[in-house]
Amino acid sequence: MMGFMSVLFDEMSRYGHLTWEWEEGIRSYLHPMMFALFYKLLALLRLDIPCVMIKAPRLLQSIFSAVGDLYLYKLSFVLFGDGVAKWALFSQLANWFMFFCFNRTFSNSLETTLTLVGLYYWPSVRSSLNKAPSGSRKWGLALAALACAIRPTSAVTWVYVGLLELYLTHDRLRFIFVELIPIGSVVLGITCLLDRLMYDSWVLVPLNFLKFNFLSSGGDYYGTHKWHWYFTQGFTVMVFTFLPFCVAGIIKSKYWKLSGLILWVLGLYSILGHKEFRFVLPVLPISLIFVGYSLAALDERDSRNGAKKRSSCICNKWPSRKQLAIFFLLASNIPMALYMSLIHQRGTEDAMNYLSKEAAKGKVKSIVFLMPCHATPYYSTLHNNLPMRFLDCIPNKGMPTESDRFMMDPVSFAVDFAKNWSHPSHIVLFDSEERHLKDFLISHSFREVRRFFHAHFKVDRDLQASVVVYAD
Repeated sequence: MMGFMSVLFDEMSRYGHLTWEWEEGIRSYLHPMMFALFYKLLALLRLDIPCVMIKAPRLLQSIFSAVGDLYLYKLSFVLFGDGVAKWALFSQLANWFMFFCFNRTFSNSLETTLTLVGLYYWPSVRSSLNKAPSGSRKWGLALAALACAIRPTSAVTWVYVGLLELYLTHDRLRFIFVELIPIGSVVLGITCLLDRLMYDSWVLVPLNFLKFNFLSSGGDYYGTHKWHWYFTQGFTVMVFTFLPFCVAGIIKSKYWKLSGLILWVLGLYSILGHKEFRFVLPVLPISLIFVGYSLAALDERDSRNGAKKRSSCICNKWPSRKQLAIFFLLASNIPMALYMSLIHQRGTEDAMNYLSKEAAKGKVKSIVFLMPCHATPYYSTLHNNLPMRFLDCIPNKGMPTESDRFMMDPVSFAVDFAKNWSHPSHIVLFDSEERHLKDFLISHSFREVRRFFHAHFKVDRDLQASVVVYAD
């Protein structure tokens, strides 16, 4: 996504960088095209300046996220009523990971919105007492197909929902031959035509995606986790302190259709070696619906107890269970949300914002990033047609990439790399590698010009406390 946006943010300038995923045809142009059109609109309005271009994708994604919030409320309302819907929306807005991730321009974020909207329209998800309007299943199918076109792994969710519909519906043949096949074919056809136009050849992205991620385990190059990671670490961290309320809501509601979907998605994704938090983002709001059920039950109990105490003239100065629960959830999630969103690993963005301003003044001629690949934003932040070079990380089994070789031996790699470079005006690197490259930088007449805070603790590598910018 970052690579595609780096290319399309300024179509007329014809500069940017496409990452290897687009070379291999495992990404559809459907999702980034939405942002490209938004960029084009800004260009027509003469608003394509760096400060606007940096914020524009997040603004557009925030609109998608708001739709997701709305349909979380609507889905909760049709399943459990207004009381649960309000608390489910509260949980969604208060959860640290939703705050941190939902407004990011990941395809998973839009997939999550489409999942929430789609589930609202699927009859099989609802109870028999609250039937969906006539024709809503077609909308649900169209949204499911769109989610799969944007992110093929969304099929994990919709296979479950489709099988559930097939089991519960009385018109199975109509569902398969009149709705499922035609609607799926139309969406797939439109997506293929768009990709044919952009790739300039016929590319079946879902098939390429399946081959790379499932059949060849290409994603394992970027790291693997134990099979139980989503259950013991990944998803539990995402739900965070809402977890006990989620479990209580699942048990009390006995709404096994949705809780079964959560287990199904976590179970199937656990089979894959490469795991990331964002992969299971679509089922996080579903778990928060059960949190809403649990909080609504507390609210109802407190209301009954309050009525009894008022009738018996008993005064209690202690906060209610509901009030304690709300305080606990807010006190544990708000600091986490703010820290992870505003402080943790912010150095790469700060460095690129600085270089963008310097480039606008004509002080930057070219940039080399001596750091792991894709560690920083790229042309979509710089917004200037300058030569830039980062270390590649194209998966190649058995062969270390540039990024791998640099991390294994920064000094030897930098010396060899410098033999063939066009001397850059700026070098960007983490302080963890800077200490190894001090002599190299001095010998090539570079001096430190800016240092930006990045992180307080290490994540998957040595502590990268700051991002350092050197200039010649």
